[in-house]
Parts: sequence; C-alpha cells; structure tokens
Amino acid sequence: MTAVAAVIALVGSLFFAFGATLQQFEAVGAAKPGLLALLRRPRWLAGGASILAGGGLHIVALGLGPLTVVQPMGVAGLLFALPSAAALHGRRPSRKELSAAGVVAAGLVGLVLLVPVSQTPTHLEPGGVLTLLGVAGTASVLLWAGSQVASPAGRAALLATSAGVLYGATATLLRVLVDGAWNWWCLLALPLPALLALMMLQRAYAVGHFGVSFASLQIADPLTAVAFGALLLGEPLPTGILPIAAASLAAADTVALARASPLAARH
Repeated sequence: MTAVAAVIALVGSLFFAFGATLQQFEAVGAAKPGLLALLRRPRWLAGGASILAGGGLHIVALGLGPLTVVQPMGVAGLLFALPSAAALHGRRPSRKELSAAGVVAAGLVGLVLLVPVSQTPTHLEPGGVLTLLGVAGTASVLLWAGSQVASPAGRAALLATSAGVLYGATATLLRVLVDGAWNWWCLLALPLPALLALMMLQRAYAVGHFGVSFASLQIADPLTAVAFGALLLGEPLPTGILPIAAASLAAADTVALARASPLAARH
C-alpha cells in the first residue's frame, strides 16, 4: 500500500499544482485581484476545484501510507507547476528556472524527511488556539507590510510566505481536529486563517512571479506547521545541521528562481 500511497500523493500534487497555475493565470490578468472578483472567473474556480481534488487525494494517501513517503510527493508539484504556468503564458521555462526549482524541491524533500513524526494525539486548548491565531496573524501582517516596499519578486515572495504562514496555521488546526479530540474552538477558528491565506496568495499570484510565489508557499507552509507543532503541541523539532542546510538550500534557490523567472505580463 505504500507504493499506492506514493502514486496517489504524486497525482494529488499534480492536481494542486495545475490548480495553482490556473488561479495565478487569472489573478495576474485581473484588474482587481480581489477574491470576490476572482470568484466570478470560471477558470479560477476550476483551479480551486483542482486544488481541492489534490488536497483530497493527499488525505487519502496519508490514510494508506506513512507521512515520510506521502509528504515528499507533494514537492513534485513545484516541478510540474513551473512549466505549466509558463505554457499558459505562452513561453518556455528556462533551464535556470527549472534547475533552481529542482534544487528548491530537493531542499524541501530533505527538510520534510528530517522532521520527526509525532505519534502522540494532538490537543489544543482555547488559549493555544488564540495564541496560534495571534502569532500567525502578526507574522502575516508584518510580511504583508514588508511586501509593500519590496521589488516585484520580493513582493511575490513575501505575500506568498504570508499565505504560507496562514496555511501552516490552518494545517495545525486541521491536524488537531483529525488526530486529536474533537474541539469546537479549532473548528470555529479554522476558516479564518484559511480565508486570509487564500486572499493573500491571490495577491502574490497577481504580482506575476509564479515560480517565486509557489516556491515560497511550499517552504513557508511546512516550516510554520512544524514550528506550531513544537510551540503549541509539544512535538519534537528536527535537530542537527542537516535540517538547517535543507531549509537554507530551498530558501537560497528561491532567490535564484526569482532572478531567473521573468515577470508575467498581464493578459
């Protein structure tokens, strides 16, 4: 079943990546990249359906195989998303883009594999939920503020990182609901970071540097989930120099990806 789980997770990552490329294509072409305006675009909605399908397949894969096999498969989405987005914008991705994306993916796989898997049930008190929302919200606002004075590539990275922080908070709440005892506080809080993350991500996509946005999201989301797991759920952190090296490699080559990836023109 492990091989089946890996295949399902891989297909799920392709659905997620394709959905992201559709949403970015619509967001970068919108005069107003607000969520309400994008909800009226059929192709953006189709992208959302593809992302939901990818998420559903990822959950199925987690039910069939270990996290250490399923999670790295999600990174493959980055390698699929870049050429897909380039094709939608009528160009070919350069070798520098693809090589930088490959190194980012390698760093992410290394990081995911090095995170210890917790076997204890997760639980979050109401105070912990408020702490999670407060920390994620503060970090998101600071990243958004920094994006206002950054270059286009920097703006895309900061906005996507802000979305990744909020998605990491969402993943933490969802994990408590799935793995731990039923918690009304988590259920009520869940839509807030998820909706804010979606709005922030569309603003990142609208900038035009899709590869940078997608890579930044892929880095920030798991790192935030790991940090919240350690801070609020008492889960172990990875130790040693290897996790730091893997995260640094992914981050450094996101910068290289920003330099290699052209700004997408509005259509």
